[in-house]
Amino acid sequence: MPELIALLLPDFLLIVCGHLICRYTALHRPVWDGVERLVYYLLFPTLLFISIVRNPQSPGELAPLAASGVGVVLVGIGLAALLRHWPGVDPRLYASGAQTAFRFNSYVALALSERLAGGAGLAWIGLIMSLCVPIVNVAAVWPLARHGGQGLARELGRNPLILATVGGLVFNMLGLQLPELVLNTATRIGSAALPLGLMAVGAGLRLGALREGPRLAAALLTIRHALLPLAGIALALALRLPPGQQLVVVAFAAMPTASSAYVLAVRMGGHGSYVAGLITVSTVIGMVGLPLALAALQALQAP
Repeated sequence: MPELIALLLPDFLLIVCGHLICRYTALHRPVWDGVERLVYYLLFPTLLFISIVRNPQSPGELAPLAASGVGVVLVGIGLAALLRHWPGVDPRLYASGAQTAFRFNSYVALALSERLAGGAGLAWIGLIMSLCVPIVNVAAVWPLARHGGQGLARELGRNPLILATVGGLVFNMLGLQLPELVLNTATRIGSAALPLGLMAVGAGLRLGALREGPRLAAALLTIRHALLPLAGIALALALRLPPGQQLVVVAFAAMPTASSAYVLAVRMGGHGSYVAGLITVSTVIGMVGLPLALAALQALQAP
């Protein structure tokens, strides 16, 4: 356990630094809005593409890994859907907050996967994200939607993380190679993604109106931080993934929820402050829950 905490602590300290810088210096929220766009549209896609190109995998090796990641997400979506039928649940709070039970913070996922398994870990999490991002976005939008899904389909087709991952997989399948100068330059661009992305997560933390639906909030966070890590451990062991892939899958299952859930809720007329509170609490819980989930996996791996 101490080794796991030492491994994860630098990334969480970057989140804390981002929060303190945004709150107590002249680098206020508008600065971090620009940082988030830079990371999302350029730095992370470059990092994903280069990681996949540098670590090619055969389809047979990746199928169980992909099944584990998708399985975790589907468990979260199914459990969140059940909460809609709870007596007394406010429909607007549910529609806004349900997504926090199964969405995941891509910034933290990428950073921790690299720490846990190096470049191969980035390639593995890139594959999981390319499959799961469309699923969770459809499931998140569905309760909030007031119109058809044509706009959603276009949005998913332009998602830079999906495009970068698919592009890297196709690049490898075609047996192409990047010139060394291009590869080194892209690697340097991608290396800026993780520290800036994690600091941007911290800059976006805020408390919200969780008192309006405390039972719903508790249930959503229980799914995100207790039930999904258990599902990740069960799937990783049942499918007999290699040890490195097991770590990545369980870390993925124990992720804090996505900070972009707030943006989606606000854009679609949901309860933004309620979702902001869920995101903040989820990030704090994740600082403790992630090492606990990984320690539980290691205990079960032991002979």
